[in-house]
Amino acid sequence: MIELRSSLLDWIVHRRGLRRWRRAARGASTMPLSTLRTERARARQLRHSLNDLISVADNRLALPMIGSNAFPKPHGTDWSWRPALWREPLARPGRSSVQSKSMLGDEITLFHDCQHSELTLRQLRNNREADLAPYGLRMDVFSFDGSFLSLVLNLPDEAVQGLQRRHLIRMNTIIEMEKPLEIFVRLNIRHGPNTEQIVRELPLHEDDIMVEFDLAYSNLNEKRIERAWIDLIFENPEMSQLILRDVTFCRHPRADL
Repeated sequence: MIELRSSLLDWIVHRRGLRRWRRAARGASTMPLSTLRTERARARQLRHSLNDLISVADNRLALPMIGSNAFPKPHGTDWSWRPALWREPLARPGRSSVQSKSMLGDEITLFHDCQHSELTLRQLRNNREADLAPYGLRMDVFSFDGSFLSLVLNLPDEAVQGLQRRHLIRMNTIIEMEKPLEIFVRLNIRHGPNTEQIVRELPLHEDDIMVEFDLAYSNLNEKRIERAWIDLIFENPEMSQLILRDVTFCRHPRADL
């Protein structure tokens, strides 16, 4: 009975609030400026709270769950990460005629040497049952008059905290392509004045697309590590569409031999 009464009161308050703001909206063009300023300030406060509520509700009710960092990890993983582009909605979800060094979100940068860009990038919502990542990244390439195309992904500071040569860094991805492409992944680790680079080709013919970077074979100076980033390098991308449904990273120590 108490719950029913509370629900009824909530409904009444909600209806009154709607009527109040509808009246204010209808009268905004004629009300005095002093009143309009007050109403605008109140509306902005309300909009901020409503946007917060809608954002949280969308995050919790959408599938896959927005913000999810869940994905399979090897035993002993001491760091894992799904970039924000695959977890959260971007304020600006797409770009067309993308120029070199343009960013999508805070972590992804596109590099190319085209004179006339016919490239588009767009974040899209994943909705397949198999998708663990809430979002994906679609790249469309039409005419391509350049010699290279790459996406650069800056790894967070946590990726290099405590990083040692005994570590393996793993990247997993899910990719859909209109036509076969060669895609290479390059791990770059800045240590002092030097940058260690390790290149792997993505095994696109396999169901589980994964590459590992074994730092045991590098010349990494563990005491001077500053930062790390990933290059995704696309060979002959002209007239192609590619969707990165998911991109994840993890770090774990290699097994003792």
